[in-house]
Amino acid sequence: MTQPWPEDFRSGFACFVGRPNVGKSTLTNALVGQKVAITSSRPQTTRHAIRGIVHRPDGQLVLVDTPGLHKPRTLLGERLNDVVRTTWAEVDVVGFCAPADQAVGPGDRFIISELRKVADRTPVVAILTKTDLARPEVIAERLLELSQLADFAEIVPVSAVSGKQVDLLTDLLLAQMPPGPPLYPEGELSDEPETTMIAEFIREAALEGVRDELPHSLAVVVEEMVEGKTLKIRAEIFVERPSQKAIVIGRGGSRLKEVGVNSRQQIENMLGTQVHLDLFVKVAKDWQRDPRQLRKLGF
Repeated sequence: MTQPWPEDFRSGFACFVGRPNVGKSTLTNALVGQKVAITSSRPQTTRHAIRGIVHRPDGQLVLVDTPGLHKPRTLLGERLNDVVRTTWAEVDVVGFCAPADQAVGPGDRFIISELRKVADRTPVVAILTKTDLARPEVIAERLLELSQLADFAEIVPVSAVSGKQVDLLTDLLLAQMPPGPPLYPEGELSDEPETTMIAEFIREAALEGVRDELPHSLAVVVEEMVEGKTLKIRAEIFVERPSQKAIVIGRGGSRLKEVGVNSRQQIENMLGTQVHLDLFVKVAKDWQRDPRQLRKLGF
């Protein structure tokens, strides 16, 4: 019996790592060709290891988008860092991301040193992100800085926004994968549960246009999904203080309504069905520091 995939087919896992807000989630979405990870201009938006699946005739690449490694100030921060290090140790190749609009600095050197502790035999591809934001001479300077940072398997400049060299990056990552059959069925773009994706879309919408102190205090839990002609979803948005609750709700409920409209659109696009979305905002005092509440919220 002949196998249904080519003999030289490659498949495996890659993860993107880097400081917070270097474009890892945007890059994941660009390679997959569809939104599987939420994005925001706020650092540390990603809180889970989100898997996006790239299907090619010659291979399958499973991308694990991880939170940005950072100096933790809360129990939540410590747990996010644990997610990053666990992921590093389990993948076939690591994509180290650094943005073209910022000089290589101590944070990048720290991540490379941490990477070597948990994945010293894993090939690392250096990815210069956000090249659409820098002039050619600055990009050349950044590439030189990266080459001096470590002995990378490859160094590639890309722009997830313009799509420049995204296909080349996919080629380079696939080349590092072991030969083997597809790991996921054709057409599957993520292995995230629907409830997780729905909660993430709501959190992304809630993050837009809020004050700087709010992003890390926001968590979303999908409490109920009822099938019918219209899919009914009930979700709760948790914050840490009553003053934050007022910000999320807005004057006369205007902001919460906006969050509902924007997230419902994303959810309907993903599920391909009409959705009725009920959102409730609750206060869970200092949940980022409370082990019991972190468990309840899925961390």
